[in-house]
Amino acid sequence: MDFKQLQTFVQVAELGSFTRAASVLRVAQPALSRQVRALEVELRQALFERNGRGVTLTPAGTRLLGHGRGILQQLERARQDLEEHRGMAAGLLSIGLPPSVSRTLTAPLVELFRERFPRATLTVVEGLTTYTLEWLAQGRIDCAVVYNATPAAAFELLPVLEEPLYLVSARTPREAGAALVARPLDLATLATRELAMPSRPHAIRMRLETVMAEAGLKPRVGLEIESVPAILDLVQRHPLHAVLSLNAIRASGRENELRARPVQLPARRGAVASELAATLWLATSAQRPRGPLLEQALPMLSTLLTEHLA
Repeated sequence: MDFKQLQTFVQVAELGSFTRAASVLRVAQPALSRQVRALEVELRQALFERNGRGVTLTPAGTRLLGHGRGILQQLERARQDLEEHRGMAAGLLSIGLPPSVSRTLTAPLVELFRERFPRATLTVVEGLTTYTLEWLAQGRIDCAVVYNATPAAAFELLPVLEEPLYLVSARTPREAGAALVARPLDLATLATRELAMPSRPHAIRMRLETVMAEAGLKPRVGLEIESVPAILDLVQRHPLHAVLSLNAIRASGRENELRARPVQLPARRGAVASELAATLWLATSAQRPRGPLLEQALPMLSTLLTEHLA
């Protein structure tokens, strides 16, 4: 297996067509087919199923695609690291963001990145914490913004901020014109509200279940919905509630239709009472060296998170 074969395989898999891949790579289609066939012979497994509309991956091809993307990205980072060693501010940086953060942070992040690193390329991918940590471990991304990360040997974690979480409800007619944030409620009262929430392992769901279990309570989840906009649609139209950040509400543009109530946690002995919140972390790989581009970008990313989400 060589670089050209792997590059060809990934391109064909992503485009679903030998013809389109040949056009992108500027290689004759028969030569492309020979490279993929040589790879299949070496691995002794079919990687594609051919049909009249193009190609689809076999189970073996799907597994190889994950490895192939990671290998190609690591080769690109090796090239980038050598260029940076010569003092060139160039290369590729891939950042994973949770959906609620991505909606607020992507535009200012791209703008500032282009200003600071004009010769570098930024890739932003969106995914839940579970997935972005998996991509980070595989080498598919360089860093990730994650919620409530559990310490692990594979990652270096830097806490950035505590993002408060609120019980989100539809406004009543009497609340028209009132402030977005209403008076707090306690955890026991929240336990009586029927919720629309993402399923496990969504970070906010896991955080809420953990906090409520510590108090001997369980959330009353009426519907499991993965999309925040869909959750807010349900909150507006049905007697359902949600647990979200203010950032998620503001990103939806529905401040005038919703109200948010802070959730007070039971006070622990000798401690000051606190409110329900999720911790945002910056995660990088502990198993790969950080290149200069990543080292310079991390403080910038931390500052942006604080400015836009705190």
